[in-house]
Amino acid sequence: MRKLGLIGGMSWVSTRTYYECINLQVQKRADAMSSAPLLIESLDFRSLYGLQSEEEWDRAAVTLSDTAQRLEAAGAEGLIIAANSMHRVYDRVANAIDIPVLHIADCVGRRMAADKVTNAALIGTRNVMTESFYRQRLVRHGIDLLPPEMDTVETLDRFIYDQLMVGKATRDAQRALKTIITQKEQAGAKAIVLACTELEMVVDVNANVLPIYDSARIHCEAAAEWIFGRDF
Repeated sequence: MRKLGLIGGMSWVSTRTYYECINLQVQKRADAMSSAPLLIESLDFRSLYGLQSEEEWDRAAVTLSDTAQRLEAAGAEGLIIAANSMHRVYDRVANAIDIPVLHIADCVGRRMAADKVTNAALIGTRNVMTESFYRQRLVRHGIDLLPPEMDTVETLDRFIYDQLMVGKATRDAQRALKTIITQKEQAGAKAIVLACTELEMVVDVNANVLPIYDSARIHCEAAAEWIFGRDF
């Protein structure tokens, strides 16, 4: 198995999901006593959330690039960033190291293309929903995305940052996400992309009105495949 580096802490909740999911996938592919060869650096999220200015994003890019270089120096043969929103600085991180970095949106896009899904709604944090860095990756895989609605963006941002990223999953959040997904179906979406690694806490991925593409779990499955030798 190849050794994978993981940049985590954004939030610790999603990093926990990544660790568990990758190990379950490795266990499934190998045997019950197997565990994934991982190098993890968990960052302090206090300085990395709610970024708005380009200066703030530049600082985040430096932080993640430095982390990636440390993981590479420690022996990581490939890398993943365990957060959707931080893929805004993906190119700078990937250019700072000589090992491959699995892009979360490409993993999702490949899965959707294989399933012949061509129309979907993207839900996540504000920058993921409204900026081009994530949406364009999915479009390259032939996915037509519904435009974001600002009321939905505000609601999701509030639940994600105030509750989910600190480990709280409330009934209010569950109801809000169910309503949002129903509204997306009514607007013509044929699938939902959960483009926030914490949303699986309040969305039943396996029982919903539309097919749900959980970015974190798809990313983890791709990571496990990479560990066992598949290149992307």
